[in-house]
Amino acid sequence: MTGDLARDERAERRQVAALPWRRGRDGIEILLVTSRETRRWVTPKGGRMPGRTDAEAAAQEALEEAGVEGVVGEKPLGTFRYLKVLKRRAPRWCVVALYGLEVTAEHLDWQERIERERVWLPRDEAARRVDEPDLKALIAAFDP
Repeated sequence: MTGDLARDERAERRQVAALPWRRGRDGIEILLVTSRETRRWVTPKGGRMPGRTDAEAAAQEALEEAGVEGVVGEKPLGTFRYLKVLKRRAPRWCVVALYGLEVTAEHLDWQERIERERVWLPRDEAARRVDEPDLKALIAAFDP
């Protein structure tokens, strides 16, 4: 293993994400939100939370970032990697465990409403809108 690769692996940050979904008239729909800084379409995600399971933390991120609540799966659907780029810090690789969240409540007002947009999309369109190849594959293969 090269020194650079070893440094990259140590620098990876572990995160959790929710894949909010519902059954629409034409099949499964996925809720995406925009990221705050780059305005890309993403799933609600964030850091692991002390005192909560990763699934519970993913559900909390969905509430804060997308204003939705529901039934979260206890096992991850899979993982994906992305490069987190912040304006005033060095980029950092993140490994994200993705949890399905069947949405049962959608709030008109939520914590990050001013900072983000949200949109419900058919599963295939949601997969096309996200940038991360592994996340695209997880969304495209999602079958509750």
